Amino acid sequence: MEAITFSPAQVHVFNLVSHIKSEAGLERLREQLAAFYAKQVDDELDQLWENGQFDEKRMKELRGSHFRTPYNK
Repeated sequence: MEAITFSPAQVHVFNLVSHIKSEAGLERLREQLAAFYAKQVDDELDQLWENGQFDEKRMKELRGSHFRTPYNK
């Protein structure tokens, strides 16, 4: 069996979440993680916009698009 090696970030998160003892605490963590990743996306889109790699024309082209993976039944 292969040993799993965790990164320092993973170990840190494991230690932090070990202190969550309630559903309310878990929900607050979920909200914080969602906000963290939303900010990451916003920052990256801002950078693409400033670099000219993403603009209003491209945004209109993507509006209404669906990029989900099709699953075969």
